[in-house]
Parts: sequence; C-alpha cells; structure tokens
Amino acid sequence: MSYKEKLVKDRMPHHVAVIMDGNGRWAKKKGNARIFGHKNGVNAVRETVEACGELQIDYLTLYAFSTENWNRPKLEVDALMKLLISSINNELGNLDKNNVKLMAIGNIAGLPSNVHKELNQAISATSKNTGLSLVLALSYSSRWEIQEAIRQIVVDAKQGKLSENDLSSDLISSYLTTSGIPDPDLLIRTSGELRISNFLLYQIAYSELYFTDTLWPDFCKEDLFEAIYNYQQRERRFGKTGEQINRH
Repeated sequence: MSYKEKLVKDRMPHHVAVIMDGNGRWAKKKGNARIFGHKNGVNAVRETVEACGELQIDYLTLYAFSTENWNRPKLEVDALMKLLISSINNELGNLDKNNVKLMAIGNIAGLPSNVHKELNQAISATSKNTGLSLVLALSYSSRWEIQEAIRQIVVDAKQGKLSENDLSSDLISSYLTTSGIPDPDLLIRTSGELRISNFLLYQIAYSELYFTDTLWPDFCKEDLFEAIYNYQQRERRFGKTGEQINRH
C-alpha cells in the first residue's frame, strides 16, 4: 500500500512549507555544476505542487531563495535568477490550468527588475484561482521579515495608529509578509540537514518538523505523501496535555 492510500482525508495539513535543500550536492554527485541541480530541482517543485493539489492542501510555501543566498558566487546567483524566470514562464500554463494561485513573500522589490516584472505578471494571471495557493519565498529571511515588521509597527505607533495596548501576537502576524496566510502545520526539510535556516521562525512556533535525507531533485510525490503520513501519526497539543486534546 502506498503512503497516499494510508492518508486520512480529514487530517490533512492546511499549510505545508518546504526548505528545498540538496540541489548542489545532487549535482556534485553526478559530476555537474550546481546549477544542474537547481534545474533538476524544478521537477521536484512540479511533483510537490501536483501532489498538494491532489490532496487538496490549501497552501504550499517553498523556500526558493533566501536573503543569504545573495552572498553566493555571482555566476550562480545570475543563473538562479534566469532559472526562476524560465520556470515561471514554463509553468504558468500548468498552474493556471490546475487552478493554482501563485503568491510570493520576501523582499520582492529587491529582486532584479526583470524577475520582479515576470513574477508580478504571473501572480496577477493566477490571482483569481481558488485551488492551492503556491507561495514562493524569494529574497526572504525570517530575521529580515521580523525586523521590517517591527520597523513598520514603530512607524505606525509614532503616527498614533497604534498604542502599546494594541500589541499582540495577531497584530505582529499582520505585519509579517505572510499576513493572511495561516501558519504552516508541517515543515519539511530535504537533504538530511537538521536546521531551520532562518525560515518562517515566527510562523513555525507549533509546526510539526519533518526531515528527510532525500536530496531535493529526487523528492517526488511519494516522499511528500510519506511526510504527511508521518505528520498524521503525531498528536498536536499546542501546549495542552494529551488528555485535554483527546477529550474533544
């Protein structure tokens, strides 16, 4: 029996977030340049999007490019930006056909102008779709996001729009780039690395974490189904006891 057949429909995560890791190592194992791994990683993105659509998951957030990634060699960064544009153009028809709504979080304004333009056009073209929301985290890091949220809260407080009594977890969430997006239920990281890498730190406070040794270009639908099956075996308590949870 496949993992998909084992899944319980009414216990699906509403939001899955993925740290897509291992492209470079996958390419190196095959004696190729890192960008070869990134190009093949697009296939894993397609598989994961399709799998989430099949399971009727509401949100899928992919950590596509961090603010720290700008520090990589210029040749690799330029190649990644070209790959991002070509991937958006190549996949837009499929996204629209499958009712997928494209969204983006991060310092989008800091992307190269041509990437910014293509991304905004794709977001606009799919804005009325009502199926899976595919959220690309681009030029994103959680510390940057929290810093920007605090900056805007301070500005609004100085302008009299907020008082200290207004401060709450919900208010802070509303200033994050993920405003309006539910927190992830499940965070997956590929390639065997056991860290969060500055990704959605505020949002994953109660997310279930799943780590797999599979390198991202090898990640397929069955890998996602296995991760969700693992998620469904857990008891999510949110600080309560198991007895309190099972009482309802």
